[in-house]
Amino acid sequence: QVQLVESGGGLVEPGGSLRLSCVASGFTFSSNDMRWYRQAPGKERELVATITSAGGSTSYAGSVKGRFTISRDNAKNTVYLQMNSLKPEDTAVYYCRWYVYWGQGTQVTVSS
Repeated sequence: QVQLVESGGGLVEPGGSLRLSCVASGFTFSSNDMRWYRQAPGKERELVATITSAGGSTSYAGSVKGRFTISRDNAKNTVYLQMNSLKPEDTAVYYCRWYVYWGQGTQVTVSS
């Protein structure tokens, strides 16, 4: 069965960095685009970043462009989200997604 397991969230001060990881199993990871989403309290889930199957193309929400970087290691079935210059408004639960499948999410809190 498909599994997506996120990790790497936590509490960080404004301006800090975190790297999220999502380990995938149950499908051919290297043949599929992957996405990171986030959901802040009281808000709808939003798409943060997308990466194509071989990692050759990426795209970002305007609110994170220039601060976040999505990448992948197909040998490890893992997709990453490097988040730099974090802001309080980045506080959310972050999810990775493939097709209709979602991970359980990892909490990111940006606060001093």
